[in-house]
Amino acid sequence: MAVDRAILEAHQAGDVLPTLRLYRWNRPTVSLGRFQAAEDVDPETCAAGGIDLCRRPTGGRGVLHDDEVTYSIVAGVRDGLPRGVSASYRTLCGALVEAYRELGVSAELTARRRGDRASGACYLHATDADLSLGAAKLSGSAQVWSGSSCLQHGSFVLSRDSAREASVFRLGVEGERALERDTSTIEAALGYRPQEPELTPRLVAGLASGLDAAFEPQMLSEPERAAAERLVDPFRIDEGMHKT
Repeated sequence: MAVDRAILEAHQAGDVLPTLRLYRWNRPTVSLGRFQAAEDVDPETCAAGGIDLCRRPTGGRGVLHDDEVTYSIVAGVRDGLPRGVSASYRTLCGALVEAYRELGVSAELTARRRGDRASGACYLHATDADLSLGAAKLSGSAQVWSGSSCLQHGSFVLSRDSAREASVFRLGVEGERALERDTSTIEAALGYRPQEPELTPRLVAGLASGLDAAFEPQMLSEPERAAAERLVDPFRIDEGMHKT
């Protein structure tokens, strides 16, 4: 999370080009939205399952990062990104649709809002920034702007353990059923789980096509690494999970 924020700061300062970052997590981790209460997560379930907890720089509800690829895109108005949340979501989520198509998944932007607004779990909400497969939610996205630069990130979910996710977010049996009924995954859509080296190159190709861009692999710069170290504390959540 701190690295994503550091790239955003560097882009705002004019030090880096628009950046796509794809990454995975060392262990299952819940990321809470910027203003979300830590009490939305069950600490006993997290402790028993070896699940970490952190806070995102973006808003929205909690996400259990497990069998997935997380993406972040940093771009801005000077790069041609429309100013404003709704317009920029349409542009960036349109590129996500192309990434799913590259995998063989017919995703589309969600046409309507629905879901349990009281739930702390992201995947029981649907917004204009979501991608769906039919009536089932595939993925959500969240943004934060810094000046005229935007960070958007979300997940390409390969498979889901609905029982564990329901337990983490205190959803109960009905919440677990809702996850099974109202969400989908790449594995469910394709009938198999894509493996490397197939997965990441296809995601990059789809996003490049959707954004009309050409990506070049690069390492983080030393200033970006230093900024990430400086910024890490706001994204930590203490052991009791009642303060940040």
